Parts: sequence; structure tokens; C-alpha cells
Amino acid sequence: MAGEPSGGDLSRLRQLNALAVIKVLQGQPSLTLTEVAKRTGLSRASTEDVVRELLRKGWVAEAGATSGGVGRPARRYRFRADAGRVLGIDIGGHKIRAVVADLDGNVENSARVPVTPEMGRAERLAAVDLAAGQCLEEAGLTGGDVWASGVGTTGLVDGAGRVMLSEALPEWTGVDLAAHVRRLAPAPVLVENDSKLAALAECWRGVARYAKDMVFLLAGLRTGAGLVIDGKLHRGFANASGEIGALPALGWLRAPEHLRAAEGEAGDVFAAARAGDKAANTAVRRYVRDLALGASALVLALDPQMVVVGGGFSRSADVLIEPLRRELDRWCIRTPEVRVSALGDEAVVLGAVRLALDDVEHRVLDGRTPAREPSLTS
Repeated sequence: MAGEPSGGDLSRLRQLNALAVIKVLQGQPSLTLTEVAKRTGLSRASTEDVVRELLRKGWVAEAGATSGGVGRPARRYRFRADAGRVLGIDIGGHKIRAVVADLDGNVENSARVPVTPEMGRAERLAAVDLAAGQCLEEAGLTGGDVWASGVGTTGLVDGAGRVMLSEALPEWTGVDLAAHVRRLAPAPVLVENDSKLAALAECWRGVARYAKDMVFLLAGLRTGAGLVIDGKLHRGFANASGEIGALPALGWLRAPEHLRAAEGEAGDVFAAARAGDKAANTAVRRYVRDLALGASALVLALDPQMVVVGGGFSRSADVLIEPLRRELDRWCIRTPEVRVSALGDEAVVLGAVRLALDDVEHRVLDGRTPAREPSLTS
């Protein structure tokens, strides 16, 4: 009969309904069937069917019953955030950070291994192994317990998890990070540029949770950007969006050099500028001008609601943000809200966690099971 849903359509509908139920249960202590139905917009019968299936699969558990009313107490249900774990890894020039999180994204264990920008490929990958291994061991887990892994790294990354180009780290171009991390945890591994993951984290847990269109500026010893458009991380056709720093005329390549030219480390220059040192203030002003030039190009192209400044230099926001806002006023038709990252050094690794959780949820949506089925006794 014309207009009736096909078997494939019905299967897709069930998957969408299951994900809708999971979304409303996540972060809640527990809900009744009536409350779940109201929040999802599903009928009670459909809600009951979905919850029954999620109970069978171990994604949802009963959480007692509501008493005090007339008649039979209403059963309550909770999302089993403890049903699985994801691994997040941040591979930087100075540190490797690994975290284990539950399915609500709550970080349960973490490990940090110091590295240097000059380290070669083999040493840096060994540090990745060490950080991930320590984190899993302290959590009482093995690689087989991980449902998905997210990895953040400097450089351009292709869709398969290979670094296509990295100028910041020696011997890093061409490394297959997805294949390497799968040796540690055989579940799916998602690899992404660190600036993009920081942008993802800011929209999830940071200052940009209410912004649908946002530019994230990674301000540090190198400069990068991540873009969120209509609430979604924008990657571009070849995953190269936000790489505006590749255009020398916009100044991002030379921007950190202004701070290096002043005496001391960047942190010392910011401290001196804060104390009123004339040479340090000149260096900071030149840095901000170059940073603002590329940022203005992105703002003019995207007209975002917000610009978020993160990275190592964001710790000196008190001497950066107002000068940056003034420079944006000079070049932009409309200056968006300028905010400082609330996540600091955690942004990239939290973005990696969100990337892994998105993969787990997509597999629920596609009707596929995780690498390991939930234990019904957990």
C-alpha cells in the first residue's frame, strides 16, 4: 500500500526512537515511562517497547519505583552510564594526556606523560602507549573494555585517522594514529585535529554551549582554529577547515614570534605586560594584531555568534581579550561575543571523549552493537 513505511524505514525509526530515549535519560537520576514519553514525544506504547529493548540490551536499568500515589507504583528507569567506557587521548608537543570516561562523559581516570616538541615519532607513540596504559590500569580496565577511542593531535588528519601533514611535530606526518591506538583498544578509533576537538568540547561542556555558530581560536606557541556551524563541528570537504594560518599574509605563522622576540618565555612576556613593561606590551600588541587578522577573516566569512579563545595563552586572557576585541572591532562588520575557554588544558581531551561518545551513539542509531555488550549485572 502506498505511503506505508518499509521494513528499513521502520527499523530506522526504532533506532531513532532508541537514541531519543537514551538522550532524555542521560544525566537524569531516573524517569518514569510517562516522563520519558512526554520528553521524547513518543506514545506510551512506543516508549514502553523501546525501554524494554534497551533493558534487554543493557543500556537502561530499572531504578526502583515511585511510591506515594494511588494504585500501582510507577517503575523508574535510568541510563546505564556505567555500561561502557570510552578513551580520550590528547597528543601534544609537551604532554600526552589520556582519560577514561563513562557513557555520560564523566571522566573517571586520567594519566599524563610529559614529552618534548623535539621528540621523534617512536618516542611520542611510546608515550601514548604509556599514558593510555596507565589510565586503563588505574581504572581497572583493559583495552577490550573500551567501546570507542577519540584522539586529538596537531596537524591535518584524514578520515581514516592518519596524519596527513604536521609541521609542529617531527616525523609526525604520515603516522597512522587510528591503527596505533587500535593496538591498545581494538574498538573504533576516531582521530581529529586538536583545534577542532577543542571547539567540540567548548560546545559540549564549555562556554559555547548555547552558541550554534562559533569560532574557536587556539592561541599558543602555534595558532589554530576550529569552526562550529549550525551546532555542528565543521570539517570541510577534506577535513582542512579552519587552516587559515596556512596563508602567510594573515600573520598566524609569525604571531608567536613577537612574543619569542621579547626576553623570556611567553608567560614571562604576558606577566611583564601585566606589570606595565613597555617592551612586553608592544610584543603582546603585535601578537594580538596578527591573531586578530586571521580571526577577523573567519568572523567576516562565518558571522559567528561567539569567538572562544583557548590554548596555553588563554591563561593570560586579562591582557589578551580586550585588545583582541578592539582589533576585531576595527576589521569586522559585527564583532561577536569574545569569551575565554572555561576548559583550559582539558579542552582537547574532552573533545576526544565527545568524539568517542558520538561514535558509540551513532552505532546505536545504526543498530550496531558496541565492541563489547553491556554486562547486565553492572
